[in-house]
Amino acid sequence: MSASTGSGAGPCGMPHDKDCTEVLERVFFFIDNELPTADFSEIQHHLDECRPCLQKYDLERTVKALVARSCSEHAPEGLRDKVLLRIRQVQVEITDIRGD
Repeated sequence: MSASTGSGAGPCGMPHDKDCTEVLERVFFFIDNELPTADFSEIQHHLDECRPCLQKYDLERTVKALVARSCSEHAPEGLRDKVLLRIRQVQVEITDIRGD
């Protein structure tokens, strides 16, 4: 553990390189593999040692997977057409107001 990045004990009472708050703030980037390799490794190390953070990570990962699976459905064609028509109407109204 690095003294330069150490910030004390996490919720489990064990010392960590990364503060639990920092880990949990970046957990979505971690889940999406959007972190630099060094940061990814530090967070993975923290999760390996900190059970409360690991449990929160698992919950967030599960929720994200459920949302992704639920959002794969497509709107019915009729609804899609109505929404697009309404968007065009609002665009025309905005253009008319700005044009006056």
